[in-house]
Amino acid sequence: MPNDFNQPVIDEFRANRGRMSGYFEGARLLLLTTTGARTGTPHTTPVGYLPDGDRILVIASAAGSDRHPDWFHNLVAHPQVTVESGVFTYEARAEVLTGEERDRLFARAVEADPGWATYQEKTDRVIPVVALHSLAQGGPGTIDATSFGEAIKVVHDAFRHELSLIRAEFTTGPNPTTLGAQLRVNCLTFCQGLHNHHTGEDTVLFPLITERHPAAIPALTRLREEHKRIAELVEELRETLASTGEAAVIRAEVERLTAALEAHLAYEEEELMPLFVAAG
Repeated sequence: MPNDFNQPVIDEFRANRGRMSGYFEGARLLLLTTTGARTGTPHTTPVGYLPDGDRILVIASAAGSDRHPDWFHNLVAHPQVTVESGVFTYEARAEVLTGEERDRLFARAVEADPGWATYQEKTDRVIPVVALHSLAQGGPGTIDATSFGEAIKVVHDAFRHELSLIRAEFTTGPNPTTLGAQLRVNCLTFCQGLHNHHTGEDTVLFPLITERHPAAIPALTRLREEHKRIAELVEELRETLASTGEAAVIRAEVERLTAALEAHLAYEEEELMPLFVAAG
């Protein structure tokens, strides 16, 4: 039976590919589908997450309740889960973290949002931190789109959205004058995803377009050069993150990357989307 609170959130999430309004506007949110520990039936729950390299982290806070949430009991019994990010849908393996790793990552979550600490203070139970490892082969999962052109736009919009979240953390985070560990990881996770996307375009998509649409070669040449420039900006951001915690310095690097990437995505859509539309 649908949960009276969760179902409208799930419906809005799916209708808007993860973009939320109201209370959840600007939040990192995903849909987690688990298998019922007792019933064996699927249950979908909206949960907040933190990016962490090749995995994502979810926290079983239950708003500070003295009981673990049902979805946590479900994934302990059945560790294979389904994740919907708003862009991709994929199967994942859930791993309950323990000891020092759990404590370190929970502290990072608190740095990102002090509300997690408030929840922990309300209960004697140790709030679990769960890592979700993608099981998708050969890519991040199934893109939630009905055409190739739409898929490209959806992925681009996901990069735009993630950059907007990273930028917002400089000014709306709990301590905007310093750069917390969560911001470092978020930036580097984003950069790795961007690298993977551009590599896929350079090695698969662009050669295919070259073969079918030779007139697009000048645009593809420019896009490849922009990939190189963006990679340079990413590396400069990595070096800055490794060498300083000064928010102003890091903000400048993020803004440079943002400007270059937004211009690149706009140009790519302007040049390539008509080809996808013409091809059906």
